[in-house]
Parts: sequence; C-alpha cells; structure tokens
Amino acid sequence: MNYKRMPIEIEAPEQLGYHTIDCNLTESSYTDFRFRDLGLDLNELLISYVDHRGHPGLRMLLSEETRGIISPDQVLLTSGAAQALFIISSSLLNPGDEIIVVRPNYATNLETPRALGARLRIVDLDFESGYRTHPEAIAALLTPKTKLVSITVPHNPTGTVMTERDLDAIIELTGKAGCMLLVDETYREMNFEGVLPHAATRAPHVISVASFSKTFGLPGIRVGWLMTGHAAAFESFFAAKEQIQICGSALDEEIAYQFYKKKNYFLPAILSNLKRKFTIVKDWYENQNHFEWVEPRGGCVAFPRFKKAVSERIDLEGFYRTLNQDLNTHVGPGHWFEQSKTSMRIGYGWPGEDELKRGLENLSKAIEVNLKS
Repeated sequence: MNYKRMPIEIEAPEQLGYHTIDCNLTESSYTDFRFRDLGLDLNELLISYVDHRGHPGLRMLLSEETRGIISPDQVLLTSGAAQALFIISSSLLNPGDEIIVVRPNYATNLETPRALGARLRIVDLDFESGYRTHPEAIAALLTPKTKLVSITVPHNPTGTVMTERDLDAIIELTGKAGCMLLVDETYREMNFEGVLPHAATRAPHVISVASFSKTFGLPGIRVGWLMTGHAAAFESFFAAKEQIQICGSALDEEIAYQFYKKKNYFLPAILSNLKRKFTIVKDWYENQNHFEWVEPRGGCVAFPRFKKAVSERIDLEGFYRTLNQDLNTHVGPGHWFEQSKTSMRIGYGWPGEDELKRGLENLSKAIEVNLKS
C-alpha cells in the first residue's frame, strides 16, 4: 500500500496544538465532553480482552435502533469510524477494482482506496446544484468492475442532506449492479430534516458507518461501528478487525456503552446547543457580502465560498496568512477536500458561542485586509 499523509491531518488543530489557536473553526464535531460531565463509575471495570465484535450491550442498543432488522451480531465496533472505513475499503477493494466516491468528501474516503490501488471514479458535487448527490450521476459511472459506492448522509463538508428518495434510488441501483454501498452516516442524528433510519436496514448490500466522535463529542474514546446484513462482507470485516487489533479497548467501549444508555439525556442538549450555534452562523452569513453558501441542513459544518467578485480580487494566500497568523483563527481550507481554497469548511459545533462569533468576525477582517481595490 502506498500511504500518503493528508493535508486535513497534517494541518489538524491537534497537530498544531490546540493551545496555539484562539478561534478553532476547523473541527467537524460537537464540543468535546469532559469525563466528569458523563457521570460514570468505572471502578469495577475489568481491564481485559473484550468481545471481538465489541461490547455486547452497546451492539444490542444499536441493534434495537434498527428495530432488530440488524442483529447485534451484525454490528462491529471499531476504533472510530476511520477504522471502519479502512476495514471496508481494504476488505472489498483490490488493485484495479473500481469505487465510486462523491467529492468533496472526508479525505479518508478518497485516500484509502487510492492507497489500495483501486480506481476512483469521482462524482463531483457542485455548488450550483446545491451539492446534491444525483443518483443518475452514480448510475452513469457504474461498471462491472465497480465493487463499492461511497456516500455520506448528511454530507461532510457541506452539511447538505440527501433526500430519502435519492437515497432509496442509490440503494436500488447499487443492488441491481451487484456492488456494496457504504453510507457514512456519522451525522445521522444531526439531520435538521428529520433522522433517517440506518441505511443498512434498507438492503443487505448496504453498510452503515458512524461513531461517537462527531455528534456525541467523544472523539478521544475512539469508538465507531459498522453494520450490515451482508453475511459474507461482515465476516471479512470481522476478520480484518481481528487481524488489525483483535478487539477494542475495554475502557473506551465501556464509556461508549454507558454514554449510549443515556443517549436520550445527552442528545437533546447537544442538538439544542447546536441550533443556537447554527443561528449565530446563519445571522453572520446574512449580514456579510463576501461569501455564498448552500445552507446546511445537517451536521455541524458549513462550506461557504467566496463570491466570484471577491475571489477575483482577494489575495488568497494573504487571506489565510492573516487569518491564521495574525488573527489566530483557523478554518478547514478547500484543499483539505480536493477543492479550491476559495471554499472552506466552517465547523460551528465545537467552539463555544463567543469563540464562534470572534472567529466569524475574523473571517471578515481577514478579507478586508487582503481585498485588492
């Protein structure tokens, strides 16, 4: 495999040092929890090897959300969604196989298949069509060599949401083509249009992936999952996990299980806080003249871009230099997602409200400094 480090990781705030950033608008997750706020007692936890599939209680809770369509034994806990994505790609793709991926996208969904030597067939989403993932665009790229189609719902980095009708159409066409469909649904509960059922419940060839990192503000426990009713694929995924790490962390999985038992306690507060922050971002957007966006309908990210008249006049590198070095504010520049740096991801779920407001104001300041007359 030909691994390459990704800009989104090289320039990540945890690599730069959180203490060096005043306004962190790079994060694509909700605010990190402190352990003391979880109210957990782990004193009797046995630090041992655990069930190779993952914590039985947590898998049961996830299965119950599918109304039993996906059994606990069809749920595999992983070290974050990132490991789930790696396991799926490395299990299903060989050099020369084809994978259809939407772009912009979380970088791992693109780079891991590349490292494996698979051929990427890209569906480029565009601003003008509202970053919609058109089923017809996917259908046009399907060939007998297509082994996997990869989509995200809600979408990262734009915050757009696929309609249930479009999702069903993609499930139907991939089923007829005989390939697997990966649905990264990490933001599933952060859908402003209403939470969709787990995609894996709709057909056996569909794989759902999610984690505790984004919606639940627990990236440090490194717990994610995949679920699918496809027996042969699941067996391969399970074997891959055992060969990578045998099993997960007893500590991480117990924290995840106890948190998820209280999900209905934590989630309303998370979503209420997110709504307030989104209002801040929307108010800022409606009172500025430099950016245009497709209004997010899910997740905790937005992907605005400079208006054409601004992009033609701005010193782009100077803008980011002023923003990062002078104003100590960071966003996710477009090159993290193989897009122009005239677009940028703004994560509004992680910073506090005051930090978010300062960061948005600093975006406008950095533009004024670098806008050519």
